[in-house]
Amino acid sequence: MDLDVFVTAHRAEWDRLEHLLHRGRRLSGAEADELVALYQRTATHLSLIQSIAPDPMITTRLTQLVARARATVTGARRATWRDAVRFLTAGFPAAVYRARYWWIPTAVLSTLLAAVIGWWIGAHPEIQSAIGAPDELRQMTRPGGEYETYYSSHPAASFAAQVWTNNAQAAAMCLVLGAFLCLPVIAVLFVNVLNLGVGIGLMSSAGRLDTFLGLILPHGLLELTAVFVAAGTGLRLGWTLIDPGPYSRRTAMAQQGRAALGMAIGLALVLFVSGVIEGFVTPSGLPTWARIAIGVAAELAFLVYVYVLGGRAARDGETGDVEALDRSAELPTAA
Repeated sequence: MDLDVFVTAHRAEWDRLEHLLHRGRRLSGAEADELVALYQRTATHLSLIQSIAPDPMITTRLTQLVARARATVTGARRATWRDAVRFLTAGFPAAVYRARYWWIPTAVLSTLLAAVIGWWIGAHPEIQSAIGAPDELRQMTRPGGEYETYYSSHPAASFAAQVWTNNAQAAAMCLVLGAFLCLPVIAVLFVNVLNLGVGIGLMSSAGRLDTFLGLILPHGLLELTAVFVAAGTGLRLGWTLIDPGPYSRRTAMAQQGRAALGMAIGLALVLFVSGVIEGFVTPSGLPTWARIAIGVAAELAFLVYVYVLGGRAARDGETGDVEALDRSAELPTAA
């Protein structure tokens, strides 16, 4: 596309749209119809220029024009309870469902790696010695040791709040850092997997793996799933930077970034539930089977939520992105 020819051909339309916007509410019916038509046309022009021949000055002018025209045509839009309900029943579960080909392999590989690290540490006393002195390891793994008292070291409410904050920060880091070509996400994920593997290895070497699993599974199933979803989404965001698909890199990153932002809000709610379980159920006096059953029930409820509500919404075209009126017009990139 010859940009100069394109600008010459359409400059009059842009000038006319700007003129109509300056007049504001004094438009006649015919002029209002003209403004809507010019807004749609200019949005298409902006997408074409961004995709094929981006020019900073022209792009800036058209972006401002389209934003002003959209505000005039649609009016000010406020978030409502209906938006929140739509997000929880369609947007968030659909986004998780659509990202399943990223977070499920992430979960499987991470779990296998944690198991391998746990076996390696448990089977090699020299590795255990590198982690800590024998007295320190006994203090951590003995009955009533640090691994057990950790979950009851603070009042349940404050402990749940602290856990929720830490896990939400880890999930947010995975989502945000995905834009940096995936590498920071892998590092954050590896630290979590390594900590889990060390716990498995040390407690298994002390013959108390059942105790460790009884402590970690009630909250860990849902908590780790949320972390894996965040990491998988972050990896997908990083890959979009490498391969944006049929859209321009800027448009594709905007789409995935908006979906990731919504994912962060949804995962914060999921991690709140796991934090409540960790604060009130894990250190409780309930039998181990009952505590694990609560964790399994929470995990199954989340998976049903994603695969039933999310799957249905995704098949209906929901992507987890914001409403069409709230985002810029966009066109696929020419092949």
